[in-house]
Amino acid sequence: MLETVNLSKSYNGTTALHPLNLRIEPGEIFCLLGANGAGKTTTINLFLNFIPPTSGTASIGGLDVVRQSLESKRLLAYIPEQVMLYRNLSGLENLDYFTSLAGARHSDSELRGFLEEAGLAPAEADKRVGAYSKGMRQKVGIAIAIAKKACALLLDEPTSGLDPKASNEFSALLKKLSASGAAILMATHDLFRAKETGTRVGMMKHGRLVATYSTAELGHADLERIYLEHMHD
Repeated sequence: MLETVNLSKSYNGTTALHPLNLRIEPGEIFCLLGANGAGKTTTINLFLNFIPPTSGTASIGGLDVVRQSLESKRLLAYIPEQVMLYRNLSGLENLDYFTSLAGARHSDSELRGFLEEAGLAPAEADKRVGAYSKGMRQKVGIAIAIAKKACALLLDEPTSGLDPKASNEFSALLKKLSASGAAILMATHDLFRAKETGTRVGMMKHGRLVATYSTAELGHADLERIYLEHMHD
C-alpha cells in the first residue's frame, strides 16, 4: 500500500534522505524511530508530495505520488503533530468541511457516527475546536480518515504531548484502523508506543534506514537498548 523505491532527497548537496526502499502492507503499522533530523519527516513529506524527490519514487496503492498526485491523495489521510482544524468551527463542522473537500457528502448522523467511532464523546462534537485538547483534535483527524475510507495513514509525532490515557486511546484507534486494512506509517520518538502499537519498527539515522525489526520479536527493554545502540555514532 505504501512503497518507496530508491527514494532520496538532497538540499543543496546535503542529503536529507539516502535511497530508501520500504514496503508497508495493508494492516501494518510501521513506526519510524530516530533522532531529530534523521529523515523521518522528510520521508512523510515525500509521500505527501509536499517536497519533490531528488531521485526514486514513492507510491500509495501503486499510484506514483508525483505523477498521480490527486489520485494518490484520495487514498491517504495525514495526521501531523498539530492537526490543522478551524478553531472557530465545531468538531462536527470541521469534519463536514474536510470530507466535503474530498468530494463526499454525509448526513449529520453519519458525521456524528464517524466522530464517535474515532472516540470523541457525542457531547464534544458541537463544541468549538478552539477549546479541544490535542487528543480531541486528533480524534477529529482520525474521523476524517474513517470518513474518507483512507487506505493509508501518515502520522508525524502523533503522541507527543498526549497524556498516557489519550496516548493509549490513540493506539487503540490505530489498531482498529489497521485491522480494517489500512497501512499506517508513523514517525515517532515514543519507543513505548512504537512497541505497543507498531507491527514493525525502522531505525533511521542521518537520513538512512539502518535497521528494521518486527515488534513481536522484541521486548520493551530490547527496543530501547537497540535504539540507543543505533543512536551512538
